Amino acid sequence: MTISTVREKLYYYIRVADDKKLRAIYTMLEQDIVQELEWWEDKEFTRELDKRVKDWSSGKQKGYKLSEVKDSISQLQSKRLKK
Repeated sequence: MTISTVREKLYYYIRVADDKKLRAIYTMLEQDIVQELEWWEDKEFTRELDKRVKDWSSGKQKGYKLSEVKDSISQLQSKRLKK
């Protein structure tokens, strides 16, 4: 059976399955489903980002401009190529 056939059969089954079977399927796949959240839906991750932005904005944490990072990478690459 091809993957596309498996997908079609699963789509159909999910559309017509009763609540008890849907909950059982979801329970089996919950870890995979939760791990595929978009980053902005991950509350812990967004809290950490907010904290880091606050620390950076207040001067508590140093930040770097993209141009500074690119320059630093270029310098390191140049040193590496000279060896």
